[in-house]
Amino acid sequence: MTSEAALGRAGALLTIDLDAVAGNWRRLQALGAPAECGAVLKADAYGLGAVPVGCALLAAGARSFFVAHLDEGIALRAALDGPRIIVLNGLLPGLAADYTAHDLIPALNDPGEIAAWANHAKALGTALPGFVHLDSGMNRLGLSPEDQNRLAADPGLLDGIGPITWMTHLACAEEAGNPMNRTQLDRFRRSVATLPQAPVSIANSSGIFLGPDFHGDLTRPGAALYGINPIPGRPNPMADVVRLEARILQIRRVDTPMTVGYGAAHRVEGPARLATIAVGYADGVPRAASGRGAVRIAGFTAPITGRISMDLITVDVTHIPEPLATPGALAEIIGPELPPDRLGESAGTIGYEILTSLGRRYARRYIGGAE
Repeated sequence: MTSEAALGRAGALLTIDLDAVAGNWRRLQALGAPAECGAVLKADAYGLGAVPVGCALLAAGARSFFVAHLDEGIALRAALDGPRIIVLNGLLPGLAADYTAHDLIPALNDPGEIAAWANHAKALGTALPGFVHLDSGMNRLGLSPEDQNRLAADPGLLDGIGPITWMTHLACAEEAGNPMNRTQLDRFRRSVATLPQAPVSIANSSGIFLGPDFHGDLTRPGAALYGINPIPGRPNPMADVVRLEARILQIRRVDTPMTVGYGAAHRVEGPARLATIAVGYADGVPRAASGRGAVRIAGFTAPITGRISMDLITVDVTHIPEPLATPGALAEIIGPELPPDRLGESAGTIGYEILTSLGRRYARRYIGGAE
């Protein structure tokens, strides 16, 4: 936990509401029931801290956590005893013993990984659990249709692996009307019907909202846990989790026409008041939001003027009462009125990228969560 002294010194403050994360998980659990609801903690829980978020979700009842990399799994296991931890990027060559040493389960993404995990299980003389990834149309990780057919013809390739979970990954789940969703589901179902019976995992955050056909036995929400809208174009059903605030460093009056920032990209015709704020692209505010994004100060929206630089942004506060926009006051960069999705839109990207790009220079404060 960041000390009060550090909070006072910080140019920017990131507040993460662990109770909101847990509440979002419960909401997704109820929506996907009776399927188990897991939680994706990859990329340091989308930039918010895998260990504190994992502890809060474990206390809330989550029992299956997903990471991308082996080292992410090792770090999470050191903090959490008990839940399943699945490594989505698969089994790295020659490192099977590292997975078992840290009680990690690999997603098996190709026949070579299946063979290596099965051989490791036989060498240990015990069955080892595995998530077998069946590609249903993403054409990224996972067994190809040809590999799936070979596995169906020779299920003995799975000897030593158990219990098994069949998983797939949806490409267009955030678009409820996209026919690709049903196409992938049908392909996955046809493939699973030819394989040994086992639980299935299909839905990511948005997939949960596609309905019961997509819930399977285990859902894998990620972004929605952290307040990203899983149903774009409709009201966000998830609670806000993140608030990023930064201090006003200086107020400058502009009374004659002049330019602001690098490249003289913004021209102020004056008179105007400009606030320089202690946050920039090194802190995860995308440079692409220059001239398009905004912040909130004391309930007012202040547009970003000029180019976002590494450490600073400049906003127009002409319309904000002077006592409310002063050096030391906090400007909201991300919050209830400016969610990550909106900042992402202003930068031509998505809320996922905003959260995972947050820098490390702000003071980080967690509220709520398990004691």
